[in-house]
Amino acid sequence: MPNIRDFTSARLLIEGFAAPGLNNEDLAARVPALVSEAESLGQATIQGPMNTAILEHQKGYAIVAALADSTLLLVLLRQSADLGGLLFDVRRYRGNIASLI
Repeated sequence: MPNIRDFTSARLLIEGFAAPGLNNEDLAARVPALVSEAESLGQATIQGPMNTAILEHQKGYAIVAALADSTLLLVLLRQSADLGGLLFDVRRYRGNIASLI
């Protein structure tokens, strides 16, 4: 069965919606390197595989969530967004979201 590391080498964008000026393919190509480093950090710190990565930038957030063994979800948020609510929903509905793909 493939795992996140297998996905990171595949770099396949299933579906993407982004704000004008953002390139879905470019964004999808950048996520695997981030996940690979998060996985390495998890191994080095004995924390296990990555479930969710949260990046805070000057103008907002990027959330990468592992939905299943080979499926990742990237969500970009403005700084004013309800980060806590979204994280709760991603954790709660992770399996449901994965089953839609």
